[in-house]
Amino acid sequence: MSDFRRALTGSSLLYFDGAMGTMLQGRGLPAGMSPEVFCLQNPDVLQGVHLDYAKAGADVLTTNTFGGTRLKLPADMNVVNFNREMAKAAKAAASQAGRPVFVAGSVGPTGHFVKPLGELEFTELVEIFREQIQGLVEGGVDLILAETHFDLAEVRAVVLAARQVCSLPVGVSMTFEDGVSLTGTRPEVFAHTVQNMGVDLVATNCSAGPEQMAGVVAELVSSCGVPVLVMPNAGLPELDGDGNTVFRLGPEAFARQTAEFARLGVKCLGGCCGTTPDHITALVRETEGITWAQAEKRSASGIILTTRSQLVRVASSEPTRIIGERINPTGKKELIAQLQAGELSLAMQFAQEQIDAGAPILDVNVGAPMVNEKELLPRLLAEVAAAHSVPLSIDSSDMDAVEASLAVYAGSPLVNSISGEPGRMERLGPLCRDYGAPFILLPLKGRKLPVTAKERIAIIDELLQQADELGIPRRLVMVDVLALAVSSKPEAARHCFDTIRYCNETLGLPTTIGLSNISFGLPARELLNSTFLSMAIGAGLTSCIAHPGNTRMREALAAAEVLMARDSNAEGFIAGYSEWTSGGGSAAGGVSGAKAEKKAAATLEEAVIKGERDLVLDLVEQELANGAEPYELVNNRLIPAITEVGDKYERKEYYLPQLLRSAETMQKAFGRLKPLLEEASDGGSKPVIIMATVEGDIHDIGKNIVCLMLGNHGFDVVDLGKDVKAEDIVDAAVKHDAKLIGLSALMTTTMVRMEDTIDLLRQRALSIPVFVGGAVVTQAFADAIGAAGYSRDAVEAVRVAQNLIAVSA
Repeated sequence: MSDFRRALTGSSLLYFDGAMGTMLQGRGLPAGMSPEVFCLQNPDVLQGVHLDYAKAGADVLTTNTFGGTRLKLPADMNVVNFNREMAKAAKAAASQAGRPVFVAGSVGPTGHFVKPLGELEFTELVEIFREQIQGLVEGGVDLILAETHFDLAEVRAVVLAARQVCSLPVGVSMTFEDGVSLTGTRPEVFAHTVQNMGVDLVATNCSAGPEQMAGVVAELVSSCGVPVLVMPNAGLPELDGDGNTVFRLGPEAFARQTAEFARLGVKCLGGCCGTTPDHITALVRETEGITWAQAEKRSASGIILTTRSQLVRVASSEPTRIIGERINPTGKKELIAQLQAGELSLAMQFAQEQIDAGAPILDVNVGAPMVNEKELLPRLLAEVAAAHSVPLSIDSSDMDAVEASLAVYAGSPLVNSISGEPGRMERLGPLCRDYGAPFILLPLKGRKLPVTAKERIAIIDELLQQADELGIPRRLVMVDVLALAVSSKPEAARHCFDTIRYCNETLGLPTTIGLSNISFGLPARELLNSTFLSMAIGAGLTSCIAHPGNTRMREALAAAEVLMARDSNAEGFIAGYSEWTSGGGSAAGGVSGAKAEKKAAATLEEAVIKGERDLVLDLVEQELANGAEPYELVNNRLIPAITEVGDKYERKEYYLPQLLRSAETMQKAFGRLKPLLEEASDGGSKPVIIMATVEGDIHDIGKNIVCLMLGNHGFDVVDLGKDVKAEDIVDAAVKHDAKLIGLSALMTTTMVRMEDTIDLLRQRALSIPVFVGGAVVTQAFADAIGAAGYSRDAVEAVRVAQNLIAVSA
C-alpha cells in the first residue's frame, strides 16, 4: 500500500492546498500569460508558493500542471519534461516542510470534447493524458489528481491513462453548476462511474463557494465508499475598483463554512479559486479535533450502470430490470441485411421501440456473418447512446469489438459476457476493471453444459477466483444463471432457482438470465416464460434479458414487484393496471423502474426537439414536396423548435449533449433549405456577430456552442477562434460590418482582457455592442467593464443577442 493510500484510511483529516493562479498573479504573473510557462521560467516563485501552502498546514501540494497537456501547452514545449519539472518543484518544496507532505499531479481538462460532442477520439485523448501523467510520475508525484473536469468521457480518459502509466492512487474531481456538470452528469452518477473504475478519491472543486456546494457534497458523501475531497472557491470572482479580479470570502468565513463538510463525512479539504495559505491555515484551525471514519457502504448488493446523465442499479433491493434483447440479428433477416450493408436504421428503430416499452437497459449485438463487429458495434453503440440516455450492454463474442466499444461509451456499460472460454477472462476482465464496466459472468467452460446447480456454482466460484486474482472488484460482477430448455431438461428451472439463491444469499451478487431459453420447444411459450419469471424473481433474480414489449411478461413483472414489497403501496401497479382486464393487458403498463420516451419524430419540429439527425432531411423533403415554402419552414417551424430546445435546456430537462444534437439537427435541415432561401432572397442580409475567445485564453468549447446556436437563430456568425487580440476582434468587426461582438473567457487571469476590446471600441468611436460570457464571468463583472450584455450559457446568449440587435436597430 502506498503512503498516500495509507493516509486515506487513517482517522485524521487531510488538507490539500489552495489556488495557484491568484497566488502567482500576486507574485508577478502577467495578465494573459500561461501560469505553466511563467513557472517554468520562474521556478523559485513556484516553489515559494508551494512552501507557503505546506507551512499553512497543507498535507498535499498540487503541481502546477493543470494545463499540462499538448493541447494547452505551447507547441514547442516538451510535455513530459514540463510535467516532470513541475512535479520536481512541488516535491522539493514538500521536502522542506519538516513533516510528511504529499504531492498530487494535477491533470486538468483539455478544453476539447470527444466524439460525438467533439472531434477527438477517446483513444487519442487517453494518449494525450498518458503523456502528461508520464512526466508527473517521472517527477515523483504521490498521486494523480484530475481537477475541474466537466465531462464524464474525459474523466474516464484520465483514469484509464493513469492506470496504463502507473499504479499510483488516483483522485478525480468534477465541477458542477446547479447540481449538474456541463454535459448533464449529476454527482451521484459521477461518483459511481469513477468508483466502478476503482479510483481512490472522489472530489468536487471550483464553480462556487462552500455554501453553494453543500448539496453536491452531500450527494457525493452518500454515494461514495471511498474518501471524498472538497475544494471550494473563496466565493465567486468580482472586480475591485482598480479592475482587478478578487474573491471576497475571507479565510475565517471560508474555514467556518468548509468545516461543515468534515462533519458530513468528508475526509479531505482544500481550496480552489481565490483561496490562499491564510485560507488553509484557518481551515486547519477550524477543523481541529474532528476525526474521520470510513462511511459505511450500501448494504445492498448489485451492479451500477451509468450513462452521462443516468444511473441504473441492478440489485435485490431494486425493481427487477429488463435488459432489452431486440438489437440482436439472430433470426432477423432484415436486420442482418442492414448490418451487412453498414445501415443502422432498423437497429435504431428497435432501440426506440424498447425505450417506448420502458426498457431501462438495452443490449446491443451486431454479430452476423460478413459483419465487421470491431467497426460496426462501436458505431451503433455510439448512435444509440447519443439518441437515448439509458445504459447499454455491449454484447459480442469478438473481444476486439468489445474493447473498441468500451472506448466510445461515456459511462459504465454492461459487458455481455465473460465465460470460462480460454483467454476470455484474461483479456476482458482487466478491460472491464480498467474501464469500470460491470459484466455478466457466464458459467460455461469447455464443451459440456453445466446442467445442475452444483455444476454451475463450481464454475461460478472458479471464475470469481480468477477475477479476484486479476483485481476485479465484485461490484462489477453479475451472474447469468444459465437457462436451459425444460423441454429437454425437465429440472432446468429448479436448477436456475438454486443457482439464483446461491448467488444472492451466499455471494451477494446480482443475477440475470436469457428468459426465452427456458421454454424452447414448447407451446404457449409466453405463458411458461412469464410464470418462470415470477418464480425466479421470488428466488432473488434481479434482471432478465427479454423483449420489453411482451405484454404477459410485463404483467408478471409488475405483479411480482408488488408481491416482493418493492412497489410502495402498489402505486406503480395501480397506475399501470387499474383498467386491466383478463387477457387484455393495459396500454399504461410499462417495465418497472423505467421511464418511456416519445416515439420517433413524425414532424419537422419533433425531429429538431428530439435531435433526429438521420430523419430530419426526409421530413424536410416531405414538407417541400407538399408545397411548403422554405422561409415558412425556417421561421415558423425550425426556429420555434430550436427555441423550445433552448427552453428545455434552461428548465434542466435537456443538457449539453441533447442541446448539441438538436442544434446539429437544425443545422442539417437549414443546410438543405439554405440554397432555396438564397434563390428567393430579396437581397436582405442577416446581422453579423463577431465571436472570439479573448487573448491568452485557449478554451473555446462554450464559445463554439454559442456560435452554433446563434447560427441556428438567423445570425451570420464570424468565429475568430481562441486567443484573439482585441485589435483583431475590432478589425474584424469593422471589416464585416458587425452589429454585435461576443467575447468568451474561462480563466480569471484572462477575463480582464475582455475590457481591452471595449476600450478599443471606445477609442475608435465605434458603437458596436459587446456581450460577454464564460465560466468565471458574472453579471457584475460585465457591468464593471461596460459590456452591453452578459449570458450564462448558449441559450441565454441567443436571447441577449436578439435583444441587443433589436435595441440597436
